[in-house]
Amino acid sequence: MAWRLGVGALLLAAAFHQIFVQESRQAWEARGWVWTDFSRLEQWRVAWTTGPRVLAGTLALIRPFEGVLSLVCMGATIFLGAWRWREVLRGLGVDLPRGRALEISLVAHGFNALLLGSTGGDLVKAYYAAGETPHQKAEAVVSVIVDRLLGLLALLGFAAVMMLPNHHLLAGQPRLSALALLALGLLAALTVVGGLFFHGGLSRFWPGARLWLRRLPRSATLERALEAMRGLGRQRARLGRALVISLALNLACVLQIWVLARGLGLEVPLRALLVLVPIIICLAAVPLTPSGLGVRENLYVLAFTVPALQVPGAAALSLSLLAYAGSLLWSLVGGVVYLRFRRGRPGPVGAGQVEPA
Repeated sequence: MAWRLGVGALLLAAAFHQIFVQESRQAWEARGWVWTDFSRLEQWRVAWTTGPRVLAGTLALIRPFEGVLSLVCMGATIFLGAWRWREVLRGLGVDLPRGRALEISLVAHGFNALLLGSTGGDLVKAYYAAGETPHQKAEAVVSVIVDRLLGLLALLGFAAVMMLPNHHLLAGQPRLSALALLALGLLAALTVVGGLFFHGGLSRFWPGARLWLRRLPRSATLERALEAMRGLGRQRARLGRALVISLALNLACVLQIWVLARGLGLEVPLRALLVLVPIIICLAAVPLTPSGLGVRENLYVLAFTVPALQVPGAAALSLSLLAYAGSLLWSLVGGVVYLRFRRGRPGPVGAGQVEPA
């Protein structure tokens, strides 16, 4: 955790430094001064003196109505995520009440602010799901893996489809082309993983796969988990509903950024956001830094400051920071729900109390 915090801090510092230098250079040249007349150290001193004020001024531009509406969009993603997870649970034969699924999802979102990547809360979700269903622990843990896999596949698939109406934008900007190719590569890899999970067939190409699996610790649980995934793969209608929910969730994510952009007075085309936001969310989910800090900010600056979009660096960074601030506010809600878990709440029927974390 210590080195990941360090990496996150370095990435954040790099994003801030890049924006501060850029904004300070533009301000100095607008006054008729030559930026290159300053030494490197003087440039950095000026950047870190004036840059924070420029960024603070940009953040202060957000209009209250758009700020509140972005919070609603953020909340919608949590509620839709809980709905999709419950669909997966039911497909695996686990009947978790709607309210309980939402509570666990809120707690998991709260932990996303502390754990690695934007998927760290999945560990907490798996823990509580297993505690709720002690007789179906394998299925409960599998549900979290499948839910995340479906979410990433839906995001990347959505982005791949939206690359078509944005092909001129992507082809004309090398940075965006690189992000698009990376997203397509991830989509191909996850499609293969999803096919193996939901339909199996690895043993046809590798005859010793089943024997190797049986040598692993808790092999019986692993085999049960794989069978549960394949059983869910045969439920086409339920998987279809989960993907439809994922589509609505993706739109809520995009709308949050679009609303924030409007609140900052930025005219970013919605069509461009429909491809860029899903890609950024997927890449920020890599468990490199706590809550994706630094990774997400650099991706926003990298993607939104291309000449075709003409978003100032401070504004691109502000979009990322405001979106994260909205996520943190919902994390506080998850923290309140977590306190109820800590005090102990009724567990599943016949299962006694849920063990506090």
